[in-house]
Amino acid sequence: MLVHLSYAQSKTTTIIVFRHAEKDTSKAGSQMMQSDPDLSAAGKLRAQNIVSLLDGTTVDAVYSTNYIRTKATVTPLAEKHKLQVQLYDPRNQKVFADELKGMEGKTIVVAGHSNTVPRLVNLLAGTSHPDLDESVYDQYYIVTIKEGVASVEIKRY
Repeated sequence: MLVHLSYAQSKTTTIIVFRHAEKDTSKAGSQMMQSDPDLSAAGKLRAQNIVSLLDGTTVDAVYSTNYIRTKATVTPLAEKHKLQVQLYDPRNQKVFADELKGMEGKTIVVAGHSNTVPRLVNLLAGTSHPDLDESVYDQYYIVTIKEGVASVEIKRY
């Protein structure tokens, strides 16, 4: 799907948006653990798979919401590229989307949540993707912006 956007860009910007990997729901305990769990074993494996998936891709920046599971999803990739995971506020996605659009010619990886990931893609590309189902961890989006035209690929891994 191609959507013409009003801002002009002369270089290709690629924004790869992942939902956090599988979270560990097995641990009973504090309220903090329940609201901000780490990744499960499957989630940790999926986070490593992102590194393999993007092997050969130059990554210029890595962003995450400030939750253990989202940061853990992209930390292996950030470490491989010797980058810090930068935090963004998922409650202020319009500002974040505009910031990403301004990173002309860069490849950026973003980790979010089942509801914030498609909403960010929609802000970036002018699309209307629905929220992800809570059970979906293997879908990601590649938003490519070139000369003011955004395209979106939905992939699985």
